Amino acid sequence: MAYHARAGAVLAGQTEEPMQIDLNSDLGEGYGPWEMGSDAALLQVVTSANVACGGHAGDPEVMYRTLQLAVARGVVVGAHPGYADREGFGRRVIPMAAAEVTRMVAAQVGALMGVARLAGAEVAYVKPHGALANLAADDRAVAEAVLEALPRGMAVLAISGTVLELAARARGIAVFSEIFADRAYLPNGRLMPRSQPGAVLHAAEEAAARLVAFLDSGRMPVAGAAPIPLAAHSVCVHGDSPGALAMARLIRDRLQAAGVTLAPFLP
Repeated sequence: MAYHARAGAVLAGQTEEPMQIDLNSDLGEGYGPWEMGSDAALLQVVTSANVACGGHAGDPEVMYRTLQLAVARGVVVGAHPGYADREGFGRRVIPMAAAEVTRMVAAQVGALMGVARLAGAEVAYVKPHGALANLAADDRAVAEAVLEALPRGMAVLAISGTVLELAARARGIAVFSEIFADRAYLPNGRLMPRSQPGAVLHAAEEAAARLVAFLDSGRMPVAGAAPIPLAAHSVCVHGDSPGALAMARLIRDRLQAAGVTLAPFLP
């Protein structure tokens, strides 16, 4: 099993102990009386929770309830800001100047931090959502705009192998690499667009088997090419996907059976 210690990442050819990785999910993505996913149940499975901040989803009450549950379960909390596009669930790019992106992210992260204070929680990191995350993966200006909004000392959870990682390191910001259990990959390491067939993995057994194989080799299967090396501190199971809870539970079971300890990438 190839793993590079608690503060490291899964990488091909590295075999240090202990074997440990984080399991995260995007939560708090309901709004008003409308619920998305099984947040309470998922918070019994994951070790980190990316909580929507009122942009693509979420509102003060949903944030508060999600944060309270996370505190009760001992789950580390991160902010999950995205384009203010509820109709598109933050999965459409909204044309914005870099400075506007910074202010949007700052407002959403600040909102979650304010509610977290009331819930007795601490926001430890930021993970951009959806189209914002995908754009920050390749567009340096957008990546820098996201980082500019972060409070001092806050870490970043970024898609593995992206510009956002490089920009964070250049600024001296703690950055952790994320892979996705339920998404297909392209040969360049980016996520396959959701518009393409097979972009989302729905079969829990398939996703779990792929993940265990990845942790063993450090290489991720991709569409139409040989597997590619990726680093990983954290594995995401999308909370809004059908069967997310069953997939998260199975992945947790399979990783533990393989000798991997599930623990947050931040204390």
